[in-house]
Amino acid sequence: MSGDHFHVHGPHDHAVEHAGHGGDNFSSQIAVMTAILATVGALFSYEGGATQNDAMLHKNQAAILKTEAANQWAYYQSKGNKQNLAELGSALSVEDKRPKFEADAARYKAEKEEIKKKADELEARVKEEDELSEQAMHVHHRWAQAMTAIQIAISLAAITLLTRKKWLQYGAWGTAAFGSALAALALAHI
Repeated sequence: MSGDHFHVHGPHDHAVEHAGHGGDNFSSQIAVMTAILATVGALFSYEGGATQNDAMLHKNQAAILKTEAANQWAYYQSKGNKQNLAELGSALSVEDKRPKFEADAARYKAEKEEIKKKADELEARVKEEDELSEQAMHVHHRWAQAMTAIQIAISLAAITLLTRKKWLQYGAWGTAAFGSALAALALAHI
């Protein structure tokens, strides 16, 4: 500054002085918006992966239980065959041998009831695990839909930055809001 209060700015001084005032605020807003959307998208992606893993674990457990139930039914059938042979032995045997065959037949019949009960319980658990798997896959699909909407919103934000069209920014926010609504449905297991 001179003594006559006359001040001359160089180009650099002018740029530094006005850097915080009237800079490219629009670009900054879009950059922050994109960063927020990317963070939200990462969270949605994580939740989608977690629910997909849950679905696979439940489906795997259902398969294991189904095998156990099939084994129980095979065991039940073998006891039935033994019961039938014991009943046949009772019918074809002489009077003094009949009580042993009848006792064996009664024992096999009682054992079959326990085996049937266990097999039925296993099948009920298979059904529960399958239902849990289906529910988890439904929630996974919601998370995937939410993530897709966020990715579209990020793309719209990039196009907004290139075209500098404010209405595209609103479109990006609207798409992000739609994705957030889908995420809320996923959180609510709807």
